[in-house]
Amino acid sequence: MNVRKRYLPTGWYPQDDTAVVANIKEMEPESSGRRYDALAAVVPHAGWEFSGKAAVSVFNSINNSPDTVVVIGGHLRPAAGIYAAFEDAYETPLGLLEADLDLLAQLKRKITVREDATPDNTVEIQLPFIKHYFPRAKALWLRVAPSDEAFLLGKTLWELSRSLASNLLVIGSTDLTHYGINYGFMPKGLGVKAVDWVKQVNDKKFIDNLLKLTLEAALAAAVRDRAACSAGGAVAAAHFALSSGITKGRLLQYYTSWDIYPSDSFVGYAGIVYAK
Repeated sequence: MNVRKRYLPTGWYPQDDTAVVANIKEMEPESSGRRYDALAAVVPHAGWEFSGKAAVSVFNSINNSPDTVVVIGGHLRPAAGIYAAFEDAYETPLGLLEADLDLLAQLKRKITVREDATPDNTVEIQLPFIKHYFPRAKALWLRVAPSDEAFLLGKTLWELSRSLASNLLVIGSTDLTHYGINYGFMPKGLGVKAVDWVKQVNDKKFIDNLLKLTLEAALAAAVRDRAACSAGGAVAAAHFALSSGITKGRLLQYYTSWDIYPSDSFVGYAGIVYAK
């Protein structure tokens, strides 16, 4: 069996199964909130210390049992296209996560998909969550550029879910504004005013467009205003939801790394679900 090995070091998420489960339990809310029969979602992809709570708010809220969880990451140039891991399974601390190679084969028959041989946090960081919350599900590792390819991918996945009668859950993986000296992006200077601008203007604009499913505007804001680092994944997942007839998303969690460790360089994180 060809297995895609873990690439991220322990600091991103725990090393062994016991620590992974314990960490997830720590991040879950004390009382159960509303549960959703979700078809798609958007989660962040920093190390669990920072973005894990937002990701868990989404995974913990999903009530359905998908056949396959498709994770769509990014970190690609606008002209890069669509990539997929071709391995048979993905390594996680909770055991191997089987890849849905049948779905991948069908996808490759419809659109151009290149092999993703590059280590990448946007997808890997979600794999232990999938193995924990959906232990019987397969998975598919994808990445897509912040371009019209994202719309094509979301639509094609929806068409395949219908033709294959497969219950898919599509997860778009993106962080939001990367602000500060570390990222070379400081249009509002530094300090609390900059944090307020990121929260109330730049991140909010991107989030609001994802919630309203005005996805051309979401993609434009991400590229033009640097409001998201992997907008292609989020837009593809949201377009999958839109193709299914869903008309809006629900914001479950939003904060920035500044709220955890105040710093002149910080990143925004959001958790969104799309359910009928």
